[in-house]
Amino acid sequence: MQTTQTCKVAVVMGSESDLDRVQGAFQILSELGIPFEKRILSAHRTSDDTIAFAETAAQRGLKVLIAAAGKAAHLGGVLASRTLLPVIGIPLSTSLSGLDALFSTVQMPTGYPVASVAIDGAANAALLAAQILALQDPQLAEKLAQRRLAMAEQARSADKRINESFS
Repeated sequence: MQTTQTCKVAVVMGSESDLDRVQGAFQILSELGIPFEKRILSAHRTSDDTIAFAETAAQRGLKVLIAAAGKAAHLGGVLASRTLLPVIGIPLSTSLSGLDALFSTVQMPTGYPVASVAIDGAANAALLAAQILALQDPQLAEKLAQRRLAMAEQARSADKRINESFS
């Protein structure tokens, strides 16, 4: 059985300018104790490097790839075409409010799936990666369950505060 320490995620960005939009993924992965690596690989500008990365990802111990890209957003598709690892796409709002990136991410041909989260949804991409890893890691599954309980308690506290303030 794998532990959180052996599970790895790669967060791949198409450009350095995407770094600010993926901070939520770094934060969630860190909070959950999931080791991850960060890469800047372009589906267009460094396609050979991107393909080599995808083709060797599983051999290097990676379990899930997160691909953050805007505009044409081909990064997730290129990664998915060269690995059997799960790929999660984060469409980024770099142009057209992110709709172009969303469409590019979700319109993958049959046989090459890329899961997608919301536009600029880096935190949810990390949580989805964690849920995939948690299938084989009961300790990580427990961390995710506790995180959800804490979120529910925050919502209940907010509900209580708002009702008390208008009593």
